[in-house]
Amino acid sequence: MYNNPYVNYNPQANIDRINSQINELEKIRSQLQQPVQPTNLTQNFQIAPTNREVIRYASSMEEVQRDMVVGDTPYFSKDMSVVWIKNPKGEIKTYELNEIVAKDDKDLKIEYLQAQIEELKRGMRKHESDNVITKPIAEPIESEEPSDVSTISKSSKKSK
Repeated sequence: MYNNPYVNYNPQANIDRINSQINELEKIRSQLQQPVQPTNLTQNFQIAPTNREVIRYASSMEEVQRDMVVGDTPYFSKDMSVVWIKNPKGEIKTYELNEIVAKDDKDLKIEYLQAQIEELKRGMRKHESDNVITKPIAEPIESEEPSDVSTISKSSKKSK
């Protein structure tokens, strides 16, 4: 009786334990059998130009016309005096570039004074042309009439 394994045997406890394990396995099986819901993944691809940051140089309008572009693309001449902007439709706009030099206060003052000098010169030229300056005559004026001028006598009758 002491070594009998069936002495304190409780079959209900073993059945409950087995039933709980079966229930756990069924839960795992039901989870595995459910179809996996894929996540909604939307992929939007935009084709972007790869060399948009690079300055493009061209020596003539023909070079600009030959290239294909994806977006508005500027082309500069080698001396940076002309820029062509080409759009994807093939239309090209041409612009002339001029350098703008920043001026300090001294440069602005010099420019202002030079403009004033030019304005005064124009005023003097205009004044000289309005008032024709004649040279004073050193010889006295004689009251004699020149001999080559004929005198016409005035008559009191009006001619018809």
